[in-house]
Amino acid sequence: MKQYYTRLLRLLWGLFLYALAIVVTINAQIGYASWDVFHVGLAKTTGISIGTASILTGVVIVILTVLLGEKLGLGTILNMILIGVLLDIILWFNIIPVANNFITGNIMLFIGLVIISFATYFYIESGFGAGPRDSLMVALTRKTGLPIGVCRGTLEILVVLVGWKLGGMVGIGTLLAAFIIGPCIQITFKLFNFDATQIQHETLKDTYNLLFNKKKLQVDEEKVRQNY
Repeated sequence: MKQYYTRLLRLLWGLFLYALAIVVTINAQIGYASWDVFHVGLAKTTGISIGTASILTGVVIVILTVLLGEKLGLGTILNMILIGVLLDIILWFNIIPVANNFITGNIMLFIGLVIISFATYFYIESGFGAGPRDSLMVALTRKTGLPIGVCRGTLEILVVLVGWKLGGMVGIGTLLAAFIIGPCIQITFKLFNFDATQIQHETLKDTYNLLFNKKKLQVDEEKVRQNY
């Protein structure tokens, strides 16, 4: 159980870093991040809220990744919920400065992308299942055999193009993020000698069995000791 809680802490740390990175890239103020371009564009086209667009996108991606053979885990669910909550908390505390010029904005954008790379490593490495978008990245890497950076970069570029076509705002920061995020993640994974495709992610069923069946087994063992 100690190992389990250590993994859970790594997952939560990764999700916190991801939320922090989003705030940093937003405050860079040189363009929406790739998936945000898509969410805003989808919201404008359909008339739904940006949050609803994000949730629906996540649901569709989860279904697609499951069809591609990836596992749905606790990390996938927490990714969809906690990042939004932590994002609001960080914004409420207003601890991340806002860029007031183009050079500062570019520096903040790069820092945000590096943080995202580390966040991706921590919560994928925890083995609770990657977030919806990263699960799709890993699934494509498995299926195509291409480097993970190439798959991530391709996804980001496609999302930007579709989001822009739907009416999402694209800035220089959007283009930079789309091209840089893939190499950033690949470099970070190499730094940790980490292969995301080798992680055997724990499914929701596995997590349930570990937590509740183990407790039941402990109760049964206690009853046996009392009988003797």
